Amino acid sequence: MKLIATLRALDETRGAVRIEDVYDTGIDDLWEACTQPERLARWIAEVSGDLRIGGEFDAAFTSGWEGSGRVDACEPPRRLVVSTWETGSTDVGVIEVTLTPDGGKTILVIEDRGVPVAQIAEHGAGWQVHAEDLAAHVAGGERCDMKTRWNALIAPYREAPVG
Repeated sequence: MKLIATLRALDETRGAVRIEDVYDTGIDDLWEACTQPERLARWIAEVSGDLRIGGEFDAAFTSGWEGSGRVDACEPPRRLVVSTWETGSTDVGVIEVTLTPDGGKTILVIEDRGVPVAQIAEHGAGWQVHAEDLAAHVAGGERCDMKTRWNALIAPYREAPVG
């Protein structure tokens, strides 16, 4: 089983999950899949609100995470940065998405910074499922059963090194 996330500690309590993969679609299509609410709903989350820079939004991820966020940077079609916080929490995380064209394909990097170190493996497995669901979406397929796929990935992520 190929793990595509890397895990690293930022300090004693917070960490980062980084996903990098190549998608078989152009940069504009992948950008739309990562920024348009109707497309986001097909692979990662229901999103509603003000999606302009400085705007706040609400999100309900397929993984079960629910919370709010703010658009901090948006540089179409290459970079998106959002701050996020779980409903009822004051802890703020940052998700940064970068896209780079690679011929007719696109390299996507997602880094989620500020996840609890004690739950970093769980977040790594979750982000891998989301990345795989994105690949299925741009290929015209459906997302997988989140729980089943996450359960298949969690043991290897718990054994993965945290840098």
